[in-house]
Amino acid sequence: MVEELLTVAAAAGSAGAVYLAAAARVVKQYERGVVLRFGRLRSGVRPPGFTMIVPFVDRLNKVNMQIVTLPVPAQEGITRDNVTVRVDAVVYFKVVDPAAAIIRVEDYRFAVSQIAQTSLRSIIGKSDLDDLLSNREKLNQGLELMIDNPAVEWGVTIDRVEIKDVSLPETMKRSMARQAEADRERRARVINADAELQASKKLAEAAGVMSQTPSALQLRLLQTIVAVAAEKNSTLVLPFPVELLRFLERAAQHPPEAPAHPQGLHVHDPHAHEPLPPEAYDHERKREPAPAPPHVHDVREDDTGTAGCM
Repeated sequence: MVEELLTVAAAAGSAGAVYLAAAARVVKQYERGVVLRFGRLRSGVRPPGFTMIVPFVDRLNKVNMQIVTLPVPAQEGITRDNVTVRVDAVVYFKVVDPAAAIIRVEDYRFAVSQIAQTSLRSIIGKSDLDDLLSNREKLNQGLELMIDNPAVEWGVTIDRVEIKDVSLPETMKRSMARQAEADRERRARVINADAELQASKKLAEAAGVMSQTPSALQLRLLQTIVAVAAEKNSTLVLPFPVELLRFLERAAQHPPEAPAHPQGLHVHDPHAHEPLPPEAYDHERKREPAPAPPHVHDVREDDTGTAGCM
């Protein structure tokens, strides 16, 4: 009798252990559990931790609540300005309603992937090539809205969408390279012209200053000679100064006059009158009256007899 009781207890314990093993479930921290009993959704979502279900009656579906990174395959399309491109992107999304993600869509990952591909093709057809290359932030926002609208009904929210790469044909790459090169050359020419204009203004100001001080031109010439002489592998050709030619020409037109006084030491007296030139002396001689003849005493008749007397 005791043995039968022990056998029944052991059998019951084994059945309980098997039932417990079949009913016990563990939901991880980043998961949520959705229970379907006879195919009907049970109210409430099982939180993380240990949970129990009815074996062979309930079915527990675990939904990952983490942000999922979904790469979008490269899509080939024609832009609005008739350029063929290949664009790939990446979508970041997460599940916010586990029950809707299980009930309303068969496979929410596949559904998000397909809607992302079609939305990317639509964005390519509505955009220009310049927008795809330089205005990606606006395109990312538009793509995010296009994917998020239907995904909300599936219990999924789109966290972020990024366009990764835009592949262009080789002919278009060469055309863009030539365009960029021409634009850079244009800007370089404008910068050079602006520099020449500024330099011409400064040179004009320098020329005005040097024209007022001719010696500044000679100093500038000497500075240029010093700068050129620093390179020992060059030949220096020194031009003859024009100012020196002008000086010699003026000296030839006005030769210096010979001094009137004899060469020697001359002490200038500030109180003395300046000597007159020889021409002045000749002029004064012409103006002087002729000298009077020697004085002859008049002889009176009454003094004739006494001329030699005291």
